Amino acid sequence: MMNNQDTRELSVFVTSKLSGEKIAPVDYKELQPKLISKESASVRIYREKVKQEVLGFGGAFTEASASVYQQCTQEKKEEIIKAYFNFEKGHGYSFCRTHINSCDFSLDNYAYCETNGDSQLNNFSIEHDKTMLIPFIKDALRESTIPLNVLASPWSPPDWMKTNGEMNNGGKLKDEYRDSWAHYFCKYIRAYEDEGIPIWGVSVQNEPAAKQVWDSCLYSGKEEKIFVRDFLGPTFTNNHLQDKKIVIWDHNRDIMVERARSVLSDPEASKYVWGTGFHWYNGDHFDNVQKVHDEFPDKHLIFTEGTQEGGTHVGSWDLGERYARSVINDMNRWTVAWIDWNLLLNEKGGPNHVGNYCSAPIIVDTKNNKILYQSSYYYLGHFSRFIKRGDHIIQCDVDSSSLLALAALDSSGSLTAVIMNENDDSIDFTLELSDESFPLRISPHSIFTIVLNSN
Repeated sequence: MMNNQDTRELSVFVTSKLSGEKIAPVDYKELQPKLISKESASVRIYREKVKQEVLGFGGAFTEASASVYQQCTQEKKEEIIKAYFNFEKGHGYSFCRTHINSCDFSLDNYAYCETNGDSQLNNFSIEHDKTMLIPFIKDALRESTIPLNVLASPWSPPDWMKTNGEMNNGGKLKDEYRDSWAHYFCKYIRAYEDEGIPIWGVSVQNEPAAKQVWDSCLYSGKEEKIFVRDFLGPTFTNNHLQDKKIVIWDHNRDIMVERARSVLSDPEASKYVWGTGFHWYNGDHFDNVQKVHDEFPDKHLIFTEGTQEGGTHVGSWDLGERYARSVINDMNRWTVAWIDWNLLLNEKGGPNHVGNYCSAPIIVDTKNNKILYQSSYYYLGHFSRFIKRGDHIIQCDVDSSSLLALAALDSSGSLTAVIMNENDDSIDFTLELSDESFPLRISPHSIFTIVLNSN
């Protein structure tokens, strides 16, 4: 193979635990090993093997995040918004999520229609969200230079629609309120769009297989299929909202194949479904992502939520590596968008109305008005800053278990490769294209983004 690194230079951006670099541009020559052996690892990229189109990366607008954001000074607010949504100096996020009614990362339970038995939804109102959540989203929309896709997910219907009479602790949607609940989605979409916030799509239910002590609602695969087929899908069509995407499952990878089959094997249900959403909380199970694609290649895959539980984990390098490991594996298996959980949280990892504290890429020390950028923030930036909506994932083969890699191609033919080393030792490898090879050394616990512009 011809070595052309002297005629066409790479742009390389590095985040490294040892050096402290954070998405820092580095001269490619500084990363070249003095000697690379035939036994060294290789990352082989195939421009001609084009896969899925990317829709974007992002995080979640929650009431908790909005409440932390509201406590910041105007200067800090602008810093946060630019850090996530600015396309020149920030992450350029383009695909985010929010909640319909309350979630655990709300200040308390609430619904948009709390009048018992109001099946016509006469008292429906999103007034609650206008205090903190909607202003937060609007600030992001103003910063973004491309349309921001927003996926909306319910954690629970109002308590009066449920079998257990409360929003928490599971329970199910009562059969007699399935039509009202479908219309609830429509009212939500219309109300948000009246506020200038376009809703790209909805998921049927957040984590429908989990009875949580917080806002939750259980659906079997059959129940989700029936709700989509007989209620939500037709109601969207009848209300001229058929352009809104419907995402099923929205839960862990472990049984996503079975849930996809339950819904998508029914042609009448499947015709309303855009794709399958999934989380990471019950193990990696990356092969299940591929299996869903293989069985239903006409449908899409989207990672809708992931976070490190049990507090903020400030300073942890494992956070970033966990994020990158998931992004690389999911995107290599046909996932089109990857959405983090809370955009920001406070120094406790909240607020959360049931004490389910978690981490976020940006932690705000509200007592000292200080912003803490986690390793997860920088690792996510290696994808979101360089792989944009409209780019395509391409085939990328790695012959070493010590490296992970993802590659993408943009419309101009420029190539981006993200390569991660989670190990304690440096690794020499060769980046190989059809007629070019580039020897590189990646230091321990580092991630590279490599950009090779088209000629």
